[in-house]
Amino acid sequence: MNATALALPFLALMTACSGGGSSDGLPGNPDDKAPFSAIGESETVRFTGTEPFWGGQVAGTALTYSTPEQPDGTDIAVTRFAGRGGVSWTGMHGGARFALAVTPGDCSDGMSDRTYPYVATLEVAGELRSGCAWTEDSPFTGSQAS
Repeated sequence: MNATALALPFLALMTACSGGGSSDGLPGNPDDKAPFSAIGESETVRFTGTEPFWGGQVAGTALTYSTPEQPDGTDIAVTRFAGRGGVSWTGMHGGARFALAVTPGDCSDGMSDRTYPYVATLEVAGELRSGCAWTEDSPFTGSQAS
């Protein structure tokens, strides 16, 4: 299956997680056909979520996914897709589909005073999880990690 075919079902998640949109139900300006560019292909995106705790980072085609059971993380080969309202990375983890969508929007981890610039939606092992994301160019605000 090619990268576009893997990414297309995930566009529904990107639509659900991003603000704004148009009458066609897709995020972003319907007259703007350019792919999402707020996160460059060479940027490292860091992401985190709770209940259960998860996190990691993605740069290029390499994603590291961590959990309390695997704090050093698991490396996953991914394909990047920039849609109209965000960016996603898809691959396989433990024989199941793994997909991470990052869309613009203020996000709180619910455990700190931080505000993140992106919403992260993760599909792993058939389960959807919500979290937050940031980059060096678009950092979180609030307290720094201890």
